[in-house]
Amino acid sequence: MESLTLVYIVLAILVSVTIAFFQYFYKTKKTPKIHVLLFFLKALSLFLLILLLINPKIETIEIENKKPILSVLVDNSLSVKYFKEETAITTILKDIEENKNVQDKFNVQLFSFGKTTTVLDSLSFLETQTDISQAIESVNQLNKDANNATILISDGNQTNGDDYEYTNTKNSIYPIVIGDTTRYQDLEISQLNVNKYSYIKNKFPVEVLLYYQGKGNVNSVFTITHKGKRVFSKKLQFSSSNPSQTVSTNLLSGEKGLQYYSASIRKIENEKNIKNNYKNFSVEILDEQTKVLIVSSFLHPDLGAIKKSIESNKQRKADIALVSNKNINIADYQFFVLYQPNSYFKNILEKIPSNYLLVSGTKTDWNFINSQELGIRKQAINQIEEYAAIYNDNFLTFLQKDIGFNEFPPLRDKFGEVILNNKSQNLLYQKYAGVETQQPLLTTIENNEEKYAVLFGEGIWKWRAASFLKDQSFEEFDSFLGSLVQYLASNKKRKRLEVNAERLYPANTPVSITAFYVDKNFKFDNRAALQLTITNEKNKEKKTVPFSLVSNSYQVSVEGLSSGDYTYKVSVNNQNISSYGKFKVTDYQVEQQFTNANYKKLNSLALKTNGKLFHANKVNDLLEELSVNKSYFTTQKSITKKQNLINWKWALFLIIALLSIEWFIRKYYGKI
Repeated sequence: MESLTLVYIVLAILVSVTIAFFQYFYKTKKTPKIHVLLFFLKALSLFLLILLLINPKIETIEIENKKPILSVLVDNSLSVKYFKEETAITTILKDIEENKNVQDKFNVQLFSFGKTTTVLDSLSFLETQTDISQAIESVNQLNKDANNATILISDGNQTNGDDYEYTNTKNSIYPIVIGDTTRYQDLEISQLNVNKYSYIKNKFPVEVLLYYQGKGNVNSVFTITHKGKRVFSKKLQFSSSNPSQTVSTNLLSGEKGLQYYSASIRKIENEKNIKNNYKNFSVEILDEQTKVLIVSSFLHPDLGAIKKSIESNKQRKADIALVSNKNINIADYQFFVLYQPNSYFKNILEKIPSNYLLVSGTKTDWNFINSQELGIRKQAINQIEEYAAIYNDNFLTFLQKDIGFNEFPPLRDKFGEVILNNKSQNLLYQKYAGVETQQPLLTTIENNEEKYAVLFGEGIWKWRAASFLKDQSFEEFDSFLGSLVQYLASNKKRKRLEVNAERLYPANTPVSITAFYVDKNFKFDNRAALQLTITNEKNKEKKTVPFSLVSNSYQVSVEGLSSGDYTYKVSVNNQNISSYGKFKVTDYQVEQQFTNANYKKLNSLALKTNGKLFHANKVNDLLEELSVNKSYFTTQKSITKKQNLINWKWALFLIIALLSIEWFIRKYYGKI
């Protein structure tokens, strides 16, 4: 107790006695014996009341025994089930729980892990991913200030996360290896690389990494099939000195839509595991090749520059035709460039779709254009002027960076004021005679279903040449013109519901799908209710589940789907808005791709952490070693605690009781 508190207690005694003395003895000529009792009651009650206000505390020292922690990490993945080691793990856990020496010495903590780590409740051996490094790191963080040893019960095969062999930990790890440690001859497809998209009639690359484990020379055949037909095959030879092969090929995109392929390596003699000999992949074939017609009434260098820029994208083909050519088949083209139109363009304008690029210049007939009610008017006169470009930072129609427009040579066009009747966005403004104006040089216009752009000036071939001189490449300019063509040629509208799903899901993994939904103003709407309907194409079974709102998106995860082809529909309740797609659940299970336990890597982990590897039948040896290991000992820690000297409830009760007794005695003797 602090000395100051003692002083307060002494003062409390003096104050209590003084007050009681003045009440019952001061200036009293005759002191009845009952006053002595009343004096005592008053002084004691006042002292307890003041003591309650002082609230004195005393310090107590407690000794706490802290056992070292033994963390037991149990592999709960499918690979354990594949090796048929469920009973072995149950036996190991039972031996640990029933070992009295270990239980007395350690605070034993049991965890199970797959992709994540949890406190062990029950074991299912259905986890589809194994992250050993994450499991080790989790117990390290949990017991970072404690004396800790870790038992790792696993086959050592990891499918997710960092390489556990190089995990940094101050705790010794004692792996118990389960599964078959015998190394069998095995061929596997270790990695397959392919693009998600390709264009129809194009070739897309496929790269496959194959690995051989074993001794001696073996021969096999690698094959890729599509709809049951072989589209590629190659004979291969492996040996212990040459265990890996990389196969690269280009496959032809023959059909539009989502196409599934299967890659396989033929099994070799005595190969135990053939599940890792197969791997499926998918490619979405797009039919978006655009044919562009450039129409003019005369030849000009701009025509060739526009054609080359458009064809820099291999998915576009551009033709140049004079408007007088009667053999033009409009139906063969998806997009049009109208170069300096005049009255001869009347038939073309009546036949072509509403999406086009119009380029004006010194020979443009503005009287004809004004009469066509295209939403563009120019009060032109027969005076030729030059207009430099001013880039507009606030252009929002599509993403286009400044490629140095302000430095490009000026374009030539007839002088006059431009009037735009429809909603427009200006990418470039005119700079005339050194004065920046708000007149458009390049503008995009949208009117209901129509989209078109107007370039007010000829001489764009000079821009392409200037861009090459600046960057030593036509890429920047061609990309600019390509973006403009892509925007104008696209008939796609912005969707209020966007859905993101994979095309292939491995068996026994959750099918995760996300959706993004916006209101009519294209702002994210978190009030909506979305639901997913999945249909098995084979048996037509349906499953409907609601989406959950997570941050600024809607997410859903569906488990337990068997292998096969599925279609899905994402719909918004009370809205006529839906999105459709399909995916495939494959037979491929990554946890079943291993032929044996990874004894070598587990042993390396044990040696690095000053632990030791044990086999499943040597668990008692491990427990004996841990129980006698002097590195793990119980520590004593003294804890100083401050406690209240008095219990305020009892003190308050006693104060009330004393004052009540005093009052009754005084009442009885007529002192009140």
